[in-house]
Amino acid sequence: MNKIFSLANIQANKNCKIISVEGGYGIIKRLDAMGIKEGKIIRKISSQPMRGPVLLEINGSQIAIGYGMAGKIIVEEEE
Repeated sequence: MNKIFSLANIQANKNCKIISVEGGYGIIKRLDAMGIKEGKIIRKISSQPMRGPVLLEINGSQIAIGYGMAGKIIVEEEE
């Protein structure tokens, strides 16, 4: 059974595949410009307590995004 969560709810140091990005045109375009789009494999490096920023690794680069934005990224946990 595949485990599907929002990126905000995935544990740190987990690889996952982006299933979809929920939200309006603006947020989808902004994430796409950072390389965060359907089908990409990313790794959640860490997240800060109290709904702080989420640190990701994608295409060999580290990117910080807000907790709310991370909640709109639906991912499938990789084995």
